Parts: sequence; C-alpha cells; structure tokens
Amino acid sequence: MATLLLELSMTRIFSVVFYYHFAFLAISIALFGLGAGGVFSYVVAARPGSMFGKLGFLSAVNAVVPLISLIFILTRGTELSNTTLAAVYFLSALPFFIAGAIVSLAISETIERVDKVYFFDLLGAAGGCLLLIPLLNTFGGPNTVIAAAILFATGSAVWYNLAGERQMRAGAVALALALVVLVVANAKSPIIDVKYAKGQTLDNEVFVKWNSFSRIAVAKERESGQMQVVIDADASTGIANFDLENLTEGQRKDLTLQGPAFPYKMRPGAKTLIVGPGGGWDVSRALAMGSKDITGVEINPIIARTVMQERFLDFSRKLYQRPEVRIEVEDGRAFIRRSPEKYQVLQATLVDTWASTAAGAFALSENNLYTTDAFYDYLSHLTDDGVLAITRWGFEPPRESVRLLTLGRDALTKLGEKDFARHVMVVREGSTQGWGARDTVLISRKPFSEIDVEHAKLICAEAKLQVVYLPGSTNDTPFAKVLTLPDLKNYIAEYPFDISTVDDNRPFFFYTVQPRDLWGFLVNPEGKSADYKINKAVPLLFSLVGISIVATIVILALPPMVLGTRLPREKGVLRFLLYFLCIGVGYILIQVALIQKFVLFLGHPTYALTVIIFSMLVFSGLGSFLSQRLVGENDGKLVGALALVSLFVLILALSAAPVTSALVGWPIAAKMALTMLMIAPAAFFMGMPFPQGLARLENFHKPSVRWAWSLNAAASVLGSAGAIFLAIYLGLRETLLVGGLLYLGAVVVVRSSSRYLRST
Repeated sequence: MATLLLELSMTRIFSVVFYYHFAFLAISIALFGLGAGGVFSYVVAARPGSMFGKLGFLSAVNAVVPLISLIFILTRGTELSNTTLAAVYFLSALPFFIAGAIVSLAISETIERVDKVYFFDLLGAAGGCLLLIPLLNTFGGPNTVIAAAILFATGSAVWYNLAGERQMRAGAVALALALVVLVVANAKSPIIDVKYAKGQTLDNEVFVKWNSFSRIAVAKERESGQMQVVIDADASTGIANFDLENLTEGQRKDLTLQGPAFPYKMRPGAKTLIVGPGGGWDVSRALAMGSKDITGVEINPIIARTVMQERFLDFSRKLYQRPEVRIEVEDGRAFIRRSPEKYQVLQATLVDTWASTAAGAFALSENNLYTTDAFYDYLSHLTDDGVLAITRWGFEPPRESVRLLTLGRDALTKLGEKDFARHVMVVREGSTQGWGARDTVLISRKPFSEIDVEHAKLICAEAKLQVVYLPGSTNDTPFAKVLTLPDLKNYIAEYPFDISTVDDNRPFFFYTVQPRDLWGFLVNPEGKSADYKINKAVPLLFSLVGISIVATIVILALPPMVLGTRLPREKGVLRFLLYFLCIGVGYILIQVALIQKFVLFLGHPTYALTVIIFSMLVFSGLGSFLSQRLVGENDGKLVGALALVSLFVLILALSAAPVTSALVGWPIAAKMALTMLMIAPAAFFMGMPFPQGLARLENFHKPSVRWAWSLNAAASVLGSAGAIFLAIYLGLRETLLVGGLLYLGAVVVVRSSSRYLRST
C-alpha cells in the first residue's frame, strides 16, 4: 500500500517540479528500486537476528528515507543537468529499494504460501491506489508522500510486534504519530513544499491547491495585477476580469479582435461549446459577441469550481454564474460524445496543460482532444452553419496548425464531404518568432459560402489578423497543399515535420519530429526552442530507455557483485528464467495500454488510473490466491493459464474501442463496473504465472529465485519504457497485443523447460 501510494504520488511531484514528461520517470525509478531491493534482501537475510526484527528495522528506515528524497527533489532550484538527473533517479529509488527488500524477505520466508502472500501484496497495492485520490485532493503532493511514510512506520510497528520487541514497537508507533503531526502542520503552514519548479522560484502565488492530476496555483502579476491560473507551475490561463456591460475600448479590442474571437465574429450570437474554458477568456469573448447559450466543459474542478466560482468569484465578476453560462466538469471528448445537442461554435483554445496526470505518467503525453476520431465527434455536433475553432501555436514552417487540417480532412471524408478546401479558414495573430503567434483554424460542417469568405476578409482587415488560408486562396502554402492535393502520403512523408493523422489508438498529436530526424534531434537539441519544449518527450524517452538499460544492468550485476553468485549453469535454469522476463514485460505493457484505452470511456485520466490499476491488482490478487488450487504443480494447467491471458488480451484489444464507443453515454458507475468486468478475466489469470513460477523455481533450483526477482524487475523497467515507445510508433492496441504475445512466449518457455522441471 505504502509503495504504490509513494510511486503514484511521486509522478505528481515530478510533473510539477520538473516537466510532465518526467512523471514517467517515477515508474522506472520504482521498478528499478524494487528489483534491486529484491536482490539486496538476500544480504539482509544472511545477517543474524530475527526476521521480523529485520523487517521492522527496514520499515522504520523507510519511514524516513522518502522524506530525504522528497526534500532533495523539492530543493532543485535550477534546470536539471545530467548529473542532477542521475542523482534524482538513484536517490528517489532508495525508498523503493528498501521496499523491494521488505517484500522480497516476506515472500522468501513464506515461499510455500507464496500464492496467499502475493494476494495480500496486490490487495495492499490496490488499497494504495484507492488512497491516492483522496490524499492528493485533501493534503497535496508532498503530504501524500509523507502519508506513505506513515504507512511504512505503521508497518514497522506491526513487524516489531510480531518480533516481540515492545520498545522498538513503541518507537515505531511514536515515529508514525510524529509523521501524522508533520502532515497536519505541513498542511496548515507548508514547510516541505514546492518552492522551485522547472528552474524557477515560485514566489508570487496567492493560492495553491492539489488534486490527483494537477497542482493549481493562482499567481498575481506584479505589474498588471492580473490573476493567472497556473497548472503544474507551467501552463497558465488568465482569470477574465471584465465588466461586460461597460467594456473599455481596450477591453473590447481584447475580446473581439484577437485570433480566438474570430469564430464569434463569423457567427455572432452563436450557441457555443467551449472545451477547456479555464479562466474564462473565451466565455467572455462569446458573451461580448452576443451569445446567450454557452456551455463550458472544464476537466479540472479546482479551476471550474474552487477558483472561478469560490475563491476568485468576485475577481472574475461572477462570470461562471451568469445565466447564459453553464459549466460542466468533465473531459471534453466524453461530454461531446454523450451530448445530444448541436452547436454553432465549438471552440478549444490552446488546450494543453503541460501537466501529467497520474495516469499520464504511464504514457508521457497524449491528448484525446486532437485526433481524427475527436474531430469526427466535433463536426458531428455542429449545425450546418457551425464551425469548429481550434487555436494552436503558429510556427514557420507550421506544425500543429497544419496537422489540424490533416485531422479535419480525414473527419470530413468520413462525413461524406469532398471539397475540403471550401471547409477551412486559417488566420494568424502575432509573430512566428518564438511563441508569439497563434493560429486559429476554423473547420466548417458544410462548405463556407462566398459571403463567409468576404466577411472573413473584412474581419481580418479590422482586427489586423494575417490571412493564412481562406477558401479560394491560390497561395502555395502547406495549408493549401494539405487541403487540395489528391494524395497526401508523399507530401506528408517529405514534410520537415510529422503532420500525419493521429487517432485514438495513437493519440500523440504534439510529437512532430519525423522518424528520419530522430537521431539529429537527439544529438543536436536546441534546448531553448519551442520545438524542443513541445517534443521534449522524444529525447527524454530515449534518455529514459538508456537509464532503464543502465538500471537493468545494475540489477543483473547485483547478484554476482553483492551475493557472489554467477548465472546458474544447470540445464534448463537459464531458459526458465526467460519466463520471468516474458511475464514482467507483458504485464506492464498490458497495464499501460489499458489505462490509456479507457481514459475516453471513463471520462477522466484519474478514473482510468484508479479503475484499471485497482481492477488489475484485485483480480490478479484473486488469481494468485487461487493459483495453487487451480494450477498447482501441473505444468499443463500453467500453460493453460498463460494461454488464457493471451486470449483475453486479444479479446480486449479487439472489443475495447467498439464497446466503449457504443456505451459512452452510460452513467459513470455503470461504466466503471463494465470496465472492471471487461478486465477481470485477463487480470485474474495474469495473477497466476508469477507465484507459480517462483514456486517451481524454488523446487527446481533455489539459488535462482534471486535471479527471477532481478529479471522480473528488469523486465518491468524496460517494459515501462518500451510501452511508451510501442504506443507512440505502433499504437495502444498493438501494445496490448505485444503484451499478450509475451505471455505466449512464456508458454514456449514452460513447454521447453518442463522436462527439466520434472527431472527434479
């Protein structure tokens, strides 16, 4: 429970202090530490003393070590160098290293009942998953890490009680109570808190609140007095502060002549849906242009409720409580899919938070708002004169904004439209030097009329917006080519950036580095450029794969270095150790893909994280609990369990998308229950291979059990990085299938090793 709670809370800390890409690092760190600690447990076991006493001591130490790691992370006031990154990696791995030793010792002492012990291990982890959300929502990120330390101290008291050491038990209880006092004191007057983030000092924040997928701060700009809502100390949205009935001339220009106001100038008084309204600027624009029916869908309840409707209600002039405005707290795609209404303007302005959800920690950055499937949903919810308006950053040559057109073209094709060039308008505000330009793309449900085109020209002249593309344009720009070329395949392949379509199966809209340019991007990064920031996950992914490989080598080197053992040479042992490699990689590939596959269906990344991980842990635990009864020493039954994992994963890969799309309108409780039912069969049988494999290895060649721990941990470290790689370049469905195939690989290993296992 403590270990999973610590692992997931660290993803939030990493996203805030460093960048959202680094949230994935916490997963790699945890798996590395657990594997190395499993090997180290053999050193602890060899030392004299009571086993329960040793477990009590390790747990007490692990009630302090997370605080040391946390303080080190929170005091990094500059950008990360490679040396600092390595220090963060290995220091943050220490509590997981100790946790790995604790779990390994407990299991090794009870190997004859490993099925039961593994069940309670997974059940505790499921409890940690459930605790994460209320703790983050109530106490924030740093205090949730301290809460994990409290659980370690509590565990220490339990171990010392079993060891009969009363004084040590009292000390562990006192330590736990001291940590409880620290949480309460730190919640009231933060001492251990985020003071630095992304190389900057956070010194102008007037309000801070955490939840399971963000740290929201409101910062006051010193010169203007403007309030900015800042998400994970990076992305920001200003709180709109307009007296809409008495606008000054400057305010009227801000609301009606900027790029994101373009759709309202084209369709004044429109029935409007705004995805990600944030601080309310787009809502204010719609109101200023006469809209009387505005729906805003904001995924973050802290922004929608706490900031805009409670703490800063007066500053926003009660914007979200106006009768014309309705605010829904939900994922934008999920709301649109279940909505029966149609809109004249559907708008999303720079909707990307640069923040990692706990779920997103497993998949770097994905955004289901920018896929061909999303655009089909959007265009299907427009009236015949309706427009989809999306504002993204403008560059030369264009990346994001021209990629929007490839998505729109695909969605229009599915809707039976053919003359794509008549459906699109693109205008630009500002300069393309740095981050100055904003491209606003309008995609209409039906072709724009000549009157619309002339009207757009007048609007651009009045607002001093640059016309990038209008229907009938003859300019030779990437926008025109994407809309007019009959076959885009060759053009996209030769374009300097990746502007190909992305769908819900591979929703990586923001990664625009062409595969052919990966090496150059990795070895010659321009760290200050906008491209580098947007695509930073690409070099980071490769860096983490490299770190994971180093960590794996360390794990595999530990038994000979620490224990003086070498790879076993007995016949069949090496072959059977591959079994643990297969199930280790397979399990995490399946978990990563399932979390992402169900985000859209469940309506929120946090729901996906909680339901998927909780379901897999609980049903895998049940599988482990019953594995001795259902599988036992029968290799044929073990092969059957492995084959059933592959079968049920195949069924999930084929059925998840159509089933969830058809039932997206169900109530959230029903959708959670259905998700658990869909996952249960595969997860149940996924709980059997590990304990049964360990039991076989214990009987077959006892010294190799430590190698099984090492290989399984190493496999998880590599698998967590490999899952991201597969998802980006192949897709989530394919990642699921590869995970299922690895369980078939385990079948081959069992079959080929069975004669050696029987010979013992």
